[in-house]
Amino acid sequence: MQFLQHFPQHRPRRLRRDEFTRALVREHALTSSDLIYPVFVLDQDDGAQNIPSMPGVQRLGRGALWAQAERCVELGIPVMALFPVIDPALKTPDGQEALNPEGLVPRTVRELKQRFPGLGVMTDVALDPFTTHGQDGLLDDTNYILNDETVSVLTRQALVQAEAGVDIVAPSDMMDGRIGAIRLALESQGLIHTRIMAYSAKYASAFYGPFRDAVGSAANLGRANKKVYQMDPANSDEALREVGMDIAEGADMVMVKPGMPYLDIVRRVKDEFRVPTFAYQVSGEYAMLKAAAQNGWLDHDAAMMEALLAFKRAGADGVLTYFALEAAQLIQA
Repeated sequence: MQFLQHFPQHRPRRLRRDEFTRALVREHALTSSDLIYPVFVLDQDDGAQNIPSMPGVQRLGRGALWAQAERCVELGIPVMALFPVIDPALKTPDGQEALNPEGLVPRTVRELKQRFPGLGVMTDVALDPFTTHGQDGLLDDTNYILNDETVSVLTRQALVQAEAGVDIVAPSDMMDGRIGAIRLALESQGLIHTRIMAYSAKYASAFYGPFRDAVGSAANLGRANKKVYQMDPANSDEALREVGMDIAEGADMVMVKPGMPYLDIVRRVKDEFRVPTFAYQVSGEYAMLKAAAQNGWLDHDAAMMEALLAFKRAGADGVLTYFALEAAQLIQA
C-alpha cells in the first residue's frame, strides 16, 4: 500500500496507544439491541432442566421463562426466540401438534405478549420438534422429505403462531417456496404486521448437536441427516441464490446459520442485498466456547464478546445467541 512508503510519517500504532483513542476510532460496536435470546420452553408451570451439552442453558418451565423474559427487558434485549420441548407422546410422523392452537407454542406466545408487551417474540416454523422421525418435514415411502406437502403444513403452523400474536415467524426448515406461501397466507388473513425472518442460508452443519439434545430431536433423528434440504457447507454462491429467493418471496429479514464458520456468507449477503441480515451463533459454537473457558483454556468473557463482535464486523445487524444475557450484562456494566 502506498502509505507504507512514507514511514515514519504514518504510524498506525499511534491510534492504539490509549483506550480513549481506541474507542474514538473503533469501527464497530456490540449493543444489547443487537441480541436475540433463544430459549427452550417446557410445558410445565415451574422448574427448569439443565442441558448437559450446553452449560448454563436450561429448558424452562413457565415461571422460569417469565423470569428470563423480565431479565431481557431489564437488559434491553429486544427479542426472545422460542423453541418448544414437546412431550414425546404428542409427536407424530406428520407433526400435527404444530398446528394445535392450544399447543405449547401459541399458549406461550399469548402469555408472553400479555405479560411483556414490549418484548419481541419470535417463533420457529419447522416440524422437527413435533415429528417422531426428527426431520423438518413430511416423509414419503422412501423417507425422502416432501417439499410441497411440507410447505402446506408449515404455512398452517405459521398462521397458528401469528394468530396467537407472535411478532416474528422464523421458518427454519429450508423447504423451497415456503416464504412465499407463508407471506401469502399471512396477507390473506389480514396478518400484515407479522414479520418473517427467513433462515435463508441454513447449512447442514455438524454444529447443531447440542440444540437437538435440548429440544429432544436428536434421538428421533438417529443416524439420519438433513442434507437433502439444508445447504452444503462447501457452497457460497448458492447462499446468495437462496437469500435472493426469500427476499423476493416476502422475507423481511434473512439469516445465516451457523455463525462464525460462515462469516464469509454473512459478509456476502450483506454486501449483495443490503437487507436486515442476522446470524445464529448456534449451540455447538456456544458449547465450544463454554467448554474451553471451563477448562481454563480461554478467558470466557473476552472470547464471548470478541466472537459476538465478529458478527457485527462481518455485517450482521443482529445475532441469535445463548450468550445474550451474559453479553448484555457486560455491555451494561
